[in-house]
Amino acid sequence: MSIQVLVADDQEIVRTGLTMILNAQPDIEVVGEAADGRRAVELARRLRPDVCLFDIRMPGVDGIQATRSLAGPGVADPLAVVVITTFDLDEYVYAALRAGARGFLLKDAGTELLAQAVHAAAGGDALIAPSVTARLLRTFARTTTGSAPVRPVEALTEREEQILATVARGRTNSEISEELHISLSTVKSHIASLMAKLGARNRVEIAMWAYETNRL
Repeated sequence: MSIQVLVADDQEIVRTGLTMILNAQPDIEVVGEAADGRRAVELARRLRPDVCLFDIRMPGVDGIQATRSLAGPGVADPLAVVVITTFDLDEYVYAALRAGARGFLLKDAGTELLAQAVHAAAGGDALIAPSVTARLLRTFARTTTGSAPVRPVEALTEREEQILATVARGRTNSEISEELHISLSTVKSHIASLMAKLGARNRVEIAMWAYETNRL
């Protein structure tokens, strides 16, 4: 079955572009569009899409508020939200993640990363734009308490160490595939193994572990 997506952006041309890109994917279908956060929340509660794709700056209720209403602390049955914006600002990143977003992308991220973020959110994972991931790691380095890194439940293989380093550098699955000359399915399998061994919930936590253990 297709992943059902709700798109919310106050600029019609952007909504149309995002909708066209997503509908062109073989397993993604846009089931609703909204021009502001209030309408987005109403549609999301009625349609219950698999993923909500929200712009941050919208009139009335913005994307952060809409995300918090649908996925924030205390929401009984949270929806998956990916925030997408033109503005590469730390305050937006942290606000979106605190509000419950499962992804944060810039509008210049490209078709592949957009599709990956939707798939990740639908599967319960999180995908953050590579440039943002790097900043999160720098912030993490400044605020870390000095506690010892979690030991993997099983030693990493040589290939997993290579995958770990590429994930920490913000590479997409396709980029990892090309760089290491392995198939996409093999990349996905190694990342799943890394998450299991490290107890990581997503790629950002894999990258943080790599940073903690000086794998970069």
